[in-house]
Amino acid sequence: MEKSDKTLWELLWQYDPNGLIVVDKDMNIKLVNPGFCKMFNVLQENIIGKPASTLLKDVSDFQKAWDKNIVIRVTEKEYKKQNLYVTKVIFPIPDQNIIACIMVDITHERQRQKEMVKLRKETVVKVNEVVDNQMKVAQEIAGLLGETTAETKVSLLKIIKMLEHEIGEEEDDG
Repeated sequence: MEKSDKTLWELLWQYDPNGLIVVDKDMNIKLVNPGFCKMFNVLQENIIGKPASTLLKDVSDFQKAWDKNIVIRVTEKEYKKQNLYVTKVIFPIPDQNIIACIMVDITHERQRQKEMVKLRKETVVKVNEVVDNQMKVAQEIAGLLGETTAETKVSLLKIIKMLEHEIGEEEDDG
């Protein structure tokens, strides 16, 4: 039973799509799983034994988890070189003198959020353009209406004057 359990844990380690990394208390990489290697585009044999800071740059959360013996949750961390966004759970395992970290790739979700923000901005620009165009058309219509109203008023005033003149002449005749 114990052998099959070990095989199951090994399978989980191998097939977990999350990045799993284990460092020692000196912050040197002890283990990584294939998910981690894929995320960071590295080969396991090239990074085992190396300082974690060479790949992860900032390992202060690992150090803090070790020093304070606490679990640290990082909601979002960007690794620009890899074009990667992850959430991390970092936890010490004191009796083994190691710190483990589970990294969940949220790059796709983050890119989707960026695309939504971009789409919203583009929509606002388009709506402003439509409103501006409608305002121009409304102003043009108002201008034309104003012109035709003025022309109508002038024509009506001419007709009124002509009628008044005719009425005045009829009164003089009568």
